[in-house]
Amino acid sequence: MPSTTSAAKPDLTLYLAAPRGFCAGVDRAIQIVERSIEIHGAPVYVRHEIVHNRHVVERLEKMGAVFVDELDECPEDRPVVFSAHGVPKAVPAEAKRRNMVFLDATCPLVSKVHVEAERHARDGRDILLIGHEGHPEVIGTMGQLSDGQIILIETEEDALNFTPRDAENLALVTQTTLSVDDTAGIIKVLQARFPSIALPYKEDICYATTNRQAAVKAIAERCDLLLVIGASNSSNSKRLVEVGDIAGAGKARLIASAENINWDDLKGITKLGLTAGASAPEYLVDGVIAAAKMRFNVTIEEVEVTKEEVIFRLPRALREPA
Repeated sequence: MPSTTSAAKPDLTLYLAAPRGFCAGVDRAIQIVERSIEIHGAPVYVRHEIVHNRHVVERLEKMGAVFVDELDECPEDRPVVFSAHGVPKAVPAEAKRRNMVFLDATCPLVSKVHVEAERHARDGRDILLIGHEGHPEVIGTMGQLSDGQIILIETEEDALNFTPRDAENLALVTQTTLSVDDTAGIIKVLQARFPSIALPYKEDICYATTNRQAAVKAIAERCDLLLVIGASNSSNSKRLVEVGDIAGAGKARLIASAENINWDDLKGITKLGLTAGASAPEYLVDGVIAAAKMRFNVTIEEVEVTKEEVIFRLPRALREPA
């Protein structure tokens, strides 16, 4: 048990990045599950993790949510919620065929990418999607169109080696949770090869991803160690670790919560950075701060790069009285 006497504890400056934690899309998705349980009673089924965070998932399970991998695991007489990452078109089509009550918690910024892809397809363009293979958001976006209409580009090497059917009829969309800098590099390669490629009207990488990466960049050089709270399957959280490394943090680590901190990493550390991915609740940040205070004389300096005031409304069916 660490000592709690002030004299025995070393000093630690904690740089707290802001914005951090929940974004508007995550907050909306969680509210959709909560409100569905309130209206329909338990259980309410959720296809895939509503967001990539086990703490969030386990709390919703205690309220009556049942998380499944596929729609065929859901009974037809109970509501089902689709995750914030989006789903292929075949999923809601099957739910309609089975006359199921379903609610789509897809982040509106992900839905925007889906709409863009469909518009480009109608205009006769082949679509390039910058993203990570196997990520639920990528699966959902590629599933908006027929097989082969969207080509996945993961790296600058992919962008250099891609051979189009028609170089004059290409369009570009991106996963919303990518590294801003890495994506810019890939786009630069594609634009150099295909000057007429149609780009998003407004950047697809979401405001929350951009803001959280900017906040990490603002503190990284000051930090002997940067801790990012988030799940190992959370794309935006893993990108924050990468951004911290590149931006000059002494070390950067992904942790699920205070329980996962290797305190040996903090030996000799005097300047600690702390942030949280867009699907990590603020109480996990509070837990890390409390654990640090048990071991150090902590001085907190919050570094805010911008204020976020984005709110996404719930679906109409959940805004109306039960």
